[in-house]
Amino acid sequence: MGILSRASYIIRSKVSSLLDRAEDPTETLDYSYEQMRDELQDVKQGIADLTTQKKRLEMQKQRLEENVEKHNEQARRAVEQDREDLARKALEKKKAKMNQIEELETQIADLENTQDQLVEQKETLQQRIEEFRTKKETIKARHEAAEASTKVSEAVTGAGEEFEDVNRAIERAEENTEEMEARSAALDELQDEGVLEDQISDKSDLERELEEVATEDSIDSELETLKSDVEEGGTSEEPQSDIEMDDEIEQELAEIDNEDSN
Repeated sequence: MGILSRASYIIRSKVSSLLDRAEDPTETLDYSYEQMRDELQDVKQGIADLTTQKKRLEMQKQRLEENVEKHNEQARRAVEQDREDLARKALEKKKAKMNQIEELETQIADLENTQDQLVEQKETLQQRIEEFRTKKETIKARHEAAEASTKVSEAVTGAGEEFEDVNRAIERAEENTEEMEARSAALDELQDEGVLEDQISDKSDLERELEEVATEDSIDSELETLKSDVEEGGTSEEPQSDIEMDDEIEQELAEIDNEDSN
């Protein structure tokens, strides 16, 4: 596999891994669950803000009610002192405060209605979140079980992209091994035939031929000497038992001895 092929394989593997993670339903379910929890938190925060606002209006109403009592007391004292003008002025202020109290009561009632609605929505949303969480965990468990089962099946059957790459790697390794074995066998055959020795040797063809002639002359001379000794009736020493003879020569000599004895 070349450098570009390996780089392409690595990039394809990483892209495939990213796509698998992007399409992972368990992550999608977890994300949806977190979104629902965020919505629930927003509803709770809204209820808290409404409660604070309602409490602020109730405190303002309480101060106005205290002012109403104060202006009512002022009007009574003004009448006692025969100050009708002051009594009228105090009653006007009392009436204005009472109008403000009525407006606050309307706003407080509206806030209470909104608050009740939000509380009801919060409880409904919270129940839905719990149901979704249970379903989410069930689906995640099923998905993980199916994913594990798929991986085991792919491992047993050799399916899937990873195992396809493994199979291709095995095929390449087998091809390389067979090629090396064939090369080794060819080299052994050439070595047995003496071709490699001729190629490696520094001697020229002429030098090798001269050596072969000299060897043959030496063998012929020694053979003539042995023949002369035999004709003169001389005996050669028996070979020592501990001297190893060539198996092929020894076998041929034994066959000749058997023929002579017969």
